[in-house]
Amino acid sequence: MRHRHFAASTITVVLLGWLSPASAWAQGPATVPVADDSAPRMADGRPDLTGYWTTQTFTPMERPDYLGNQAFYTEEEFELLQRQLTVDGADPLARFVINIGDAEERKRVLNQTHRDEDYVHYDNAIWLATRVPKGLSTRRTSLVSDPPNGKIPPRNAEAQARAAERRAARAGLDLFSDHLLRPLSERCIYYGYNGPPLQPPSYNDVHQIFQTADHVVIFTEQNNNPPRIIPLDGRPPISNKIRLYPGDSRGHWEGDTLVVDTTHFNDVTAWQGSSRHMQVQERFTRTSADSIHYEFTVEDPHTWNVPWSAEIPMVTTDGPVYEYGCHEGNHDLRHILEVYRNLEKQNAR
Repeated sequence: MRHRHFAASTITVVLLGWLSPASAWAQGPATVPVADDSAPRMADGRPDLTGYWTTQTFTPMERPDYLGNQAFYTEEEFELLQRQLTVDGADPLARFVINIGDAEERKRVLNQTHRDEDYVHYDNAIWLATRVPKGLSTRRTSLVSDPPNGKIPPRNAEAQARAAERRAARAGLDLFSDHLLRPLSERCIYYGYNGPPLQPPSYNDVHQIFQTADHVVIFTEQNNNPPRIIPLDGRPPISNKIRLYPGDSRGHWEGDTLVVDTTHFNDVTAWQGSSRHMQVQERFTRTSADSIHYEFTVEDPHTWNVPWSAEIPMVTTDGPVYEYGCHEGNHDLRHILEVYRNLEKQNAR
């Protein structure tokens, strides 16, 4: 956790994107991203995605209920939110404030002096604020772009049955009694937003991309898995007997857009309640020297009756990426279990 800063050129791009209604991100869903002349290219003419990128944003995955069918903020709404979200001392972790419709209440909650007395976390503005403050990265009211209501589709009956089976398997168990009952992120195994698909994490939200003629490598700062190595050489997918937390990715170019298809997820990931049959298609289009238009579509008929899509702006930031040593060796999990074992001994006496 550290202060980071964008390159000066990025600051200009971000501010223009925030304030200009002509921004590509301010347009409707029919906008097709097009690279301008500043977008760098590889020796083979392909767009060069190499660099450090951030997806930090207060824009929620799903549209706040109070906005109804409003797909885009007005200029006035957008500028008001930007002023509130980027004010000095605002809590970068308070992403829930975007769901508060009342502007004064939103302002009050963002001020950390009004936090609940039982909240024991440190001052997030000191430890997690970036040089360019986290604000809205798009005038969209949600990252979900399809369905038009800005919501992830409801899970179907099969997915609901899977969730019920998992809840039943844990019924009556103390979730602190065994390491296998703790969440995957707490066990330093898997973070859902590392992707695919990529999503904005709460902090340490830098993605580093390496690129050659036949491979693209994506590494997220806050990550427990190895870098995602994406071959572009047309090789077949791995055996169906192999199932991975991040799935198995294969990429190809469609014009200036890198298209990455990922399958072979395991039964444990269950991202957004998904099954091992989930398929994710990501599209990376470098639109300028400072930005990538990133969008993804998720399809899993065992979880949702229809596919759904989202768009997440990526802008350049400075490196390097530091190792995210989850719990510094995961001592926290050991301590959690030590406490429970001590309680067991006390109860036995």
